[in-house]
Amino acid sequence: MTDAPTVGESRCGLVALVGRPNVGKSTLLNRLVGQKISIVTPRPQTTRHTVNGVLSVAGAQVVFIDTPGLHEGGKQAINRYMNRAAAGALADADIIVVVVEARKLTEEDEAVFARVATAEAPVGLVINKVDRVREKVQLLPFIDALRQRGEFAFILPVSAETGEGCELLEQELIARMPVGEQLYPEDQVTNRSMRFIASELVREKLMTRLRDEIPYGITVEIERYDEGDSRTDIGAIIWVDRDSHKGIVIGKGGTMLRDVGSAARQELIRMLDRPVTLKLWVKVREGWADDENALHRFGYE
Repeated sequence: MTDAPTVGESRCGLVALVGRPNVGKSTLLNRLVGQKISIVTPRPQTTRHTVNGVLSVAGAQVVFIDTPGLHEGGKQAINRYMNRAAAGALADADIIVVVVEARKLTEEDEAVFARVATAEAPVGLVINKVDRVREKVQLLPFIDALRQRGEFAFILPVSAETGEGCELLEQELIARMPVGEQLYPEDQVTNRSMRFIASELVREKLMTRLRDEIPYGITVEIERYDEGDSRTDIGAIIWVDRDSHKGIVIGKGGTMLRDVGSAARQELIRMLDRPVTLKLWVKVREGWADDENALHRFGYE
């Protein structure tokens, strides 16, 4: 570990959080910045965009880049987009943090190790979900096996869910930040707008409520976002890629759409600390996930 920032010295750098889908990168990001800025569901490939989370402390700023999970097998344009987004974060990072799940390695993890092996930035390794390991001594053989995967600047066990080990990870990263001016104001925690976060929250609520085959064919477009004097008015379109999915998203008598809208609206109220109205519509655009023009329109850039 390098030295902590000295008095009067400013440090700032980019930390790319990478790993296969569903290892907890977004949960870790939210934990480290102390606020929910990236959506979280039990489903893989929840994160589709890069999201910057900003941690500002005395003399230093760490800008985390939450990336879509690096994955294999997806052949649609959206899969290629997500892998490109993750690869782009690797190229920009001052430090790369590979996140794996405690005592569980897959072929996709191995592909991530192979991808970062050629990166110019130093690579740290975070073993997440250690709260699920009752006897921590059981992690030792797993850590020994991970050391064979590459040369890591550090290996740290953490639990993004409980916060275990996260303070030590924060200190490790702050000490490794290069000297430089801060990229964001101290009170800013993300590069993403509330308009973007609103669309993601609607998609989060959909992904947690719908059947397995549907969430990946859904995207959300904010059509209206008006900050009034006393409340925020939001209108969003939920796009599905099959006509048969429209009725499922709406639900019998509109129940699914009402439940999703209510859950998203309540979370937005807590975030914005003001009244919010949220109106949702469901429309069909067949094959949008494999259509470059549609992806561009829906913000996949």
